[in-house]
Amino acid sequence: MSLWDRLTGEFIDIIDWTTDDGDTMVWRFERYGNEIKHGAKLTVREGQAAVFVNEGQVADVFPPGLYQLETNNLPILSTLQNWDHGFQSPFKAEIYFVSLKQFTDLKWGTKNPVMLRDPDFGPTRLRAFGTYAMRVADPKVFLREIVGTDGEFTTGEIQSQLRNIIVSRFSNAIASSHIPVLDLAANYDDLGKFAGVKIGEELAEYGLMLTKLLVENVSLPPEVEKAMDRRTQMGVIGDLHKYTQFQAAESMRAAAENPGEGGGAASAGIGAGIGMAMGGMMGNAMGGTAYADAPQGGMAPPPLPPQGKQWHVAIDGASSGPYDQGALAGLARDGRLTKDSLVWSAGMEAWERAGVVADLSSVFAATPPPLPPQG
Repeated sequence: MSLWDRLTGEFIDIIDWTTDDGDTMVWRFERYGNEIKHGAKLTVREGQAAVFVNEGQVADVFPPGLYQLETNNLPILSTLQNWDHGFQSPFKAEIYFVSLKQFTDLKWGTKNPVMLRDPDFGPTRLRAFGTYAMRVADPKVFLREIVGTDGEFTTGEIQSQLRNIIVSRFSNAIASSHIPVLDLAANYDDLGKFAGVKIGEELAEYGLMLTKLLVENVSLPPEVEKAMDRRTQMGVIGDLHKYTQFQAAESMRAAAENPGEGGGAASAGIGAGIGMAMGGMMGNAMGGTAYADAPQGGMAPPPLPPQGKQWHVAIDGASSGPYDQGALAGLARDGRLTKDSLVWSAGMEAWERAGVVADLSSVFAATPPPLPPQG
């Protein structure tokens, strides 16, 4: 081999792309003056495509394989350069390597709530988020519509635009699906497929393909979720009337066990009333034998104390009670009854705030005021 052949062999280009950080979609092969030698070796690996661009115009596209760049395998570029009879001198062209792999775990989510009309809750707002995967389907279109002359194009440069498209089309899909909110979790897959078809048609205009769209969560506003939790609690409780009676009994017991906490005579009265009520219940349970041995015409049992006015209180959005004033004092000490709480008693036309009911002034008079600020 002559010295000249050995020197000319040193100028044969090796063109390939081996460094990939995982987010790069397009990488431009850097060559001084964009000058490529005749007979250069082009290596295109699996998951890649090589695109030749001449003076801003997309020319030839090479799929995976090993190529020696000559006139016969550069038909479009040769036509653009008017190489009718072959060439031996270097030619100028830009080479862009396009990654054809799937880019996964890309995030999407609604910036603002989606308004819709639900058959159970009426007008409501929903938020949603999830992940998606996509890849380049048409390198020519992708370069022409998105990349332009960018020498290194990453997923971060297009995620914002893709996210906007996905959110917009998903909002339309979920609003037009007419699926009740309570049934959405069972239809995440169907929603993802339905929205994916609409989104895929739009991404095709950019040379991209949406390969997967996953809906991870669709959530209601926090206040609606709290209301649903209360509704669930009521379902677990079951008989609300019996539960209210149990709560009232617990409040009366707590008031009787803490006579020194602002209760005074009222707490003592409650304790006595509970004791008499328990005695009566025991007597009834024993079939009235408590006085079976009393002599005929002897001393009769003492009469029950007169029943005071009974009150119903709105607690956590539900009617609770009835309570007497002693029990109300216990509720006020616990903070469950305030002057802004709604109350009702027989003879009242409507619910009223406890602070404006004259009969309850003594309840709040026995409640200590809040502590002054420290410092």
